[in-house]
Amino acid sequence: MALKVPMFSPAELSFLTEYASTMNPISKALNILQGEVDVHMGWLVPTITLLPVKLDRLRTSSKFCQPMITALQEGIQRRFGDMLADPELIAAAILLPKFRTSWTSNEDLLKLGLDYIKRNMEEDPVPSPVSNSGSEEEDFFGLMKGNVQETTKQLDAYLANSATSMNTLKAVPTVANVSLKLNTPLPASAACERLFRGRIGSKFLENQLLLKLNKRFC
Repeated sequence: MALKVPMFSPAELSFLTEYASTMNPISKALNILQGEVDVHMGWLVPTITLLPVKLDRLRTSSKFCQPMITALQEGIQRRFGDMLADPELIAAAILLPKFRTSWTSNEDLLKLGLDYIKRNMEEDPVPSPVSNSGSEEEDFFGLMKGNVQETTKQLDAYLANSATSMNTLKAVPTVANVSLKLNTPLPASAACERLFRGRIGSKFLENQLLLKLNKRFC
């Protein structure tokens, strides 16, 4: 016996298929940023930078979802536009071996991040040995010059390396130190929220709901 249930029309099925394809990069980006393992603050800018590009590629073949693609891109720009030009966040991305400078072709953005890295490396340089020869003045200025050269060499060596493992930072301790400072935070609060919600029991949640609904009597 056939059930008299309305079926999707071919046009509706085509729309749903296109909608799923359009939302696919959004869901992948959310999964990346809400992860708890192997995710650092430096993932934020590359992920958000590449997301509109992926949506643009879908626009050419889209029949139904072009307005949605436009709305998504505008929303991303409103929400994350300032972050995409934040030198600290750009530096965090550069200091992850997975990305370095390969995630964008915008030289101005990369310069913002590299200048930030250089400033922070100069504040905490790797000590270089002091020569026993020469005057005290020469030793003092020689130490300063040696530190600047050493930090510059480390940054150049890091950028020239193509390995994507975090272990590559061990060979450049000054770069690793700045990366540690910038990439310790997570790019999203989802992990903290999951932990918080996991600790809330059903009884506590029920009491909170009752208090909220009856706050006019409290």
